[in-house]
Amino acid sequence: MSTVQTRYPEAVIEADKEVPIIRITRDFRGTPAQLMKAHTDPELYVRWVGPDSISTRIVDWDVRDGGSWRYVSSRGGDEFAFRGCFHTVSDDTIVQTFTWEALPDQVALEKLWFEDLGDGTTRLHAQSLCDSFADRDQWLASGMEVGVNEGYAAIDRLLESGEV
Repeated sequence: MSTVQTRYPEAVIEADKEVPIIRITRDFRGTPAQLMKAHTDPELYVRWVGPDSISTRIVDWDVRDGGSWRYVSSRGGDEFAFRGCFHTVSDDTIVQTFTWEALPDQVALEKLWFEDLGDGTTRLHAQSLCDSFADRDQWLASGMEVGVNEGYAAIDRLLESGEV
């Protein structure tokens, strides 16, 4: 018996030339409500946030306007902590800050929104406004696309299985 490996689409990751923003778009077979749940339910979030080589535990998760979040990812004996504040959480949009605690002075303002394409498909739009072009370029050079694409493929699997 052979195993068929499903190929998931890769996210489009773009750097704005005029503003230190990273823009990401990716289509999913699911509703905006399902995508929102995957991003706001802590039990689901830890199951997809990538890359696949890490495990993540939630320390703080208060999804509401003015709430905060913090999680720690680990690989081998190394830990990486991230934190931020939710500015706005609505039915189809999240506005939050994002900080890697190893570089606490680098704070990004992130906006995610989910566009219903009307055919059972939702387009995720994400943008991260960094403090500077140097900070943005450091993110892009970090290999972030691996975590983004592996994480989004995990969301695809959660959608396919009906877990979200």
